Amino acid sequence: MKYFVMLGDGMADRKIDALGGKTPLQVAKKPCMDYLMSHGYFGKVKTVPDSMVPESDTANLAVLGYDPLIYSKGRSPLEAASMGLEMAEDDYAIRCNVVTLTEGGNYEDKVIVDHSADEISTEEADELIKAVDKELGTDLIRFHTGISYRHCLLWKNPPGYDKDERIYDFTRPHDILEKRIGEYLPKGEIGKYYRELMEKSYDVLNDHPVNVKRRAEGKRPANSIWLWSPGKKPLLSSFTEKYNLKATVISAVDLIKGIGICAGFDSINVEGATGNVHTNFRGKAQAAINAFASGSDFVYVHVEAPDECGHRAELENKVKSIEYIDNLILAPVKEYLDNCGDDYKIMLLPDHPTPIAIRTHASEPVPFVIFDSRKSDFTSGVNSYDEDSCDISGVYVEPGYTLIDRFIEKK
Repeated sequence: MKYFVMLGDGMADRKIDALGGKTPLQVAKKPCMDYLMSHGYFGKVKTVPDSMVPESDTANLAVLGYDPLIYSKGRSPLEAASMGLEMAEDDYAIRCNVVTLTEGGNYEDKVIVDHSADEISTEEADELIKAVDKELGTDLIRFHTGISYRHCLLWKNPPGYDKDERIYDFTRPHDILEKRIGEYLPKGEIGKYYRELMEKSYDVLNDHPVNVKRRAEGKRPANSIWLWSPGKKPLLSSFTEKYNLKATVISAVDLIKGIGICAGFDSINVEGATGNVHTNFRGKAQAAINAFASGSDFVYVHVEAPDECGHRAELENKVKSIEYIDNLILAPVKEYLDNCGDDYKIMLLPDHPTPIAIRTHASEPVPFVIFDSRKSDFTSGVNSYDEDSCDISGVYVEPGYTLIDRFIEKK
């Protein structure tokens, strides 16, 4: 049996007036997703417990069968694992976005314009992170380049480490777009150390040659770092041992690759995979096919594009990203599985909604569908994969981490 999970990050949404009161999933042209619905088992799943923030680490851990209340310790340590960074027991990893702030005035009076600095290229960001590390790094503090705007700070015994595993409750930058940052900056005796790094980074970055060039090209500058989501070295039980499956993860995002690596997956890097709507969709499909052909039993393909479009309020691109997932990844992988000679199952779902209206993650249950090639003669009578259609079955899975056991047949 082969298992394929197609995870469209942030793909679910709320009804939008500009779409005639429909969601992006309802208006997108997605024949393969709709085929799975018409021949599959479907419903809604609660991937984020009510007591937790709807972050991608929490939700993707749940999709893969890990109780977020136990295993979600901050996204940054998982990203560090993907980046190949070795963490000691007294190290903390802290996500380090490069963001766009308004210029002029006091730091606290600036407004956060873009959490991704116009989805800055990794090459440009690398120069900026190296500049920050040169000026602000110490024997205990090191800045490491990730992908695009997503980077990592490793801090040995940081302020607050002896008080709380999370050291400090930072604000997520994508939650405060177009807002004055003053009330969201780290505060108090512990927070002041992190705030100082953020403030000093502005002086390092605002007039950096990379940002001078970006402004000249009409792009937003990456003129500050933003710290958030700290955590200690992750300890995940082995997915591959639990299910006796050879597993592969394919993603452009260090967080998802890190979850896979910590759970015992092989991780495949796809050239041109960017984490946005311009990612290499076809390359991800081919990587999944190659993984199956090379002996993988379980392949998890994660596409960040719908989530990024939600954060950036790019309605047209969110619809396009769903269509690209359907046409350029899901359809060719399904075609391969149809012809490979093995029985297979496909699970399609988002990790969480990223509604255009709020430009950040939401905690609502998400629509899922499971297709089993052995039951392809079954017809559900429902011909569209979307939020409303998945309510029709009355199937509701909570806690979300139990859904994987409905998908995988344990050996």
